[in-house]
Amino acid sequence: MRFYQLFFCFTSSFLIGFVSTQAQKRPNIVFILTDDQGWGDLSINGNSNVQTPNIDKLARDGARFSRFYVAPLCAPTRAGLLTGRYHYRAGVYGVSNSKEFLNLDEVTLADLFKKSGYATGCFGKWHNGSQYPYHPNGRGFDEFYGFLSGHYANYFNTMLDHNGEAVRSKGFITDDLTDKAIGFIEKNKNKPFVCYVPFNAPHSPFQVPDKYYDRVKARGLKQFSQNKSQEDPEVTISALAMCENIDDNVGRILKKLDELKLAENTIVIYMTDNGPNSWRWNGDMKGRKGVAEEGGVRVPFFIRWPGVIPAGKVINDQAAYIDILPTLTDFAGISTSGTKPLDGVSLKSLLKGERSSLDERYLFSSINKFNSVRKWPYLASEGALYDLSKDSTQSTDIAAQFPEIYKDLSGRLNKWYKEAMAGIDTVRWIPVGYTKFPKTTLPSQDAKLHRSKTGTLSYSASAPNSSWITNWNDDESYVTWDVDVHTSGKYKLNILYTIPLANVGSAFDIIFNSKSISGKITEPYDPALLPSPDRVKRNGESYEKEFKTKFVGNWDLEKGKGQIKIKVNQLKGNRFADVRSIELILLK
Repeated sequence: MRFYQLFFCFTSSFLIGFVSTQAQKRPNIVFILTDDQGWGDLSINGNSNVQTPNIDKLARDGARFSRFYVAPLCAPTRAGLLTGRYHYRAGVYGVSNSKEFLNLDEVTLADLFKKSGYATGCFGKWHNGSQYPYHPNGRGFDEFYGFLSGHYANYFNTMLDHNGEAVRSKGFITDDLTDKAIGFIEKNKNKPFVCYVPFNAPHSPFQVPDKYYDRVKARGLKQFSQNKSQEDPEVTISALAMCENIDDNVGRILKKLDELKLAENTIVIYMTDNGPNSWRWNGDMKGRKGVAEEGGVRVPFFIRWPGVIPAGKVINDQAAYIDILPTLTDFAGISTSGTKPLDGVSLKSLLKGERSSLDERYLFSSINKFNSVRKWPYLASEGALYDLSKDSTQSTDIAAQFPEIYKDLSGRLNKWYKEAMAGIDTVRWIPVGYTKFPKTTLPSQDAKLHRSKTGTLSYSASAPNSSWITNWNDDESYVTWDVDVHTSGKYKLNILYTIPLANVGSAFDIIFNSKSISGKITEPYDPALLPSPDRVKRNGESYEKEFKTKFVGNWDLEKGKGQIKIKVNQLKGNRFADVRSIELILLK
């Protein structure tokens, strides 16, 4: 009997240890994405204006693609890499006013890895929907720390979201996001994890700690955009300083993996979401962020897995952001069952050297009618055809010389665009009232502004993300949100506002279908704008200020879709309050 007990204990211990070891053989994932950093914003790609030794070493220690493509703007690229599908198919066709929301029936990379037992965390700029279940915590991420929209107002000591709660960041945002990512890695070092780090730099506003700005400025600029007359040297210096700060933080993450002895079993990816956000040196490629030319969508892509992906490997095949999900799931042995049909392909066999090239295929890039299609070596875009093997700067249109090739490519592009756009839902219903996530914020950027003929109602900046509703000068203008109330019940209603003393006493109604509630602003709150350490005068983003939260009342709402409408019923002075958002909190 004693023998059998010992045998059973030994066998059980062995099996537990074996299962644990097998689980840890599944690779960890550290996926670093930067925002508006061009292909040319790295020293490894030949830019002598910038020094990025940690990122360069990462590239040399793994594989890099010479031609890797994304969408022309931030949110679309994020949607594609998270789903393995072109962003239009996933419901994303813009960067604000709910056009950036990722369809709820899409399965994300985080969903798949979480289902397979991975810890999942996202630290940075989300930009694929704000309200739960569009929120990262509803898209497969156990942990989220960052911000939900684009065009953020401030990068120092600003307000961020931590699993649905507002918190204040500490110091410069890229440093702070890295701190949180490293903390997540330390916490989950004994089990497989996915750590997604979508940094928001070097997206404007151009803010960066002094030591980075000072050293780039001291070195001076030696290389310039081919459109030098349109390049602002201060913007270039600021953006590159932000890139050098990113490089230091990439170094911190890689060092932590080494310290924890996780590097050998961790896949690390580094890439950017689109081309540069200003005219600066970018290999003389045509275009920049926002267009589908080479300069707008060709980006760096580096991937390292020691012992699995050969170091120093340079791959010349064309690949794209839609390939990331199928590649990572293939490496990790995770099924993609349950996803919608994938547009991307796995790059695993190519990266491991098991095959020399990918099958021929067409890669599409598009946003706001800027469209292009690539089938090596050709690129068709905006009525022109280029041979990228001979003309990477797109200087010579050869459509007239090769009309059949152009006809084939342009025909495929038009067909793809029509099919991909066919399923876009232009009315995005904002979900309200989930018991798991009882607080729903309806921010200004998701609102529709209905200005009267004589009204001046507007956002506080041309980029509505992180802005507020302002210049509300009459009682005929009004604001609406398209919402879908998920749960019937009682909701606490707040409004976040600022107002000068002269306008105190202004009153309003908030209406949803047949339900309405009224409120009056009785306390002045008119703070100054928060200090903004911009290196260059901003053009798109709003500045930041603090808002006062006013409890309006408890509101009984019925399940269903409709518009929440704010209208002024009494205007004191010449203007209503500035409004950042309203909050609906489902009461238990």
